[in-house]
Amino acid sequence: MENLKIEIGNKIREIRLKKGLSQEKLALLSDIDRTYIPSIENGKRNISITVLKKISNALGMTVSDITKGI
Repeated sequence: MENLKIEIGNKIREIRLKKGLSQEKLALLSDIDRTYIPSIENGKRNISITVLKKISNALGMTVSDITKGI
């Protein structure tokens, strides 16, 4: 389970950086607390599917786009 959190966090970070977004901007677009994004990207949070959906929407992707290959 720990690896899954890390892999999803790394994937979110990778996509966010490719899109030129700061953690704060992604949090704003996702309508989640700005302190939550670093915890997700570092694999320290076990995020809900609802939060993953908010993040994927903010990144202009689907949940399956983010989890593909994980």
